[in-house]
Amino acid sequence: MKTTTASLKPAEVEKKWIVVDAQDAVVGRLASFIAMRLRGKHRPDYTPHVDCGDVVVVVNADKVKFTGKKLTDKVFYWHTGHPGGVKQRTAGQILGGKYPERVLEKAVERMLPKESPLARKQLTHLRIYTGAEHPHEAQNPETIAFGDLNAKNVRSA
Repeated sequence: MKTTTASLKPAEVEKKWIVVDAQDAVVGRLASFIAMRLRGKHRPDYTPHVDCGDVVVVVNADKVKFTGKKLTDKVFYWHTGHPGGVKQRTAGQILGGKYPERVLEKAVERMLPKESPLARKQLTHLRIYTGAEHPHEAQNPETIAFGDLNAKNVRSA
């Protein structure tokens, strides 16, 4: 019987590429799923201090959905660094703007561990695209049907 816990080493990690279609997906549920895959918590040999997660490619990020009135009521704040420089935008304004993928990117970023070099490295393995096409076909990514995992994952309206 073994008395020690097996710890994964960085050289032993094999990263898989997965593609997730965000069409009509609920933002929070999708971000939670992506954060879990980026960290590697879906693996039986998960090790907290090793980057053992997958590379996640998200397509149709501009077609995500919010539940309730979050599209108009959820406000994102930031500060420019100048006095009185607090800015704000609603989720609907961001989704209708120039960079709609930032809504999903921020949601995933805030579900990873805070202020750690490992979390910053894991976030680099997230690729988000607004259209249905992505340039990562050479990596033979596995497609995951996120909407089929649970009926609550997808909203149509």
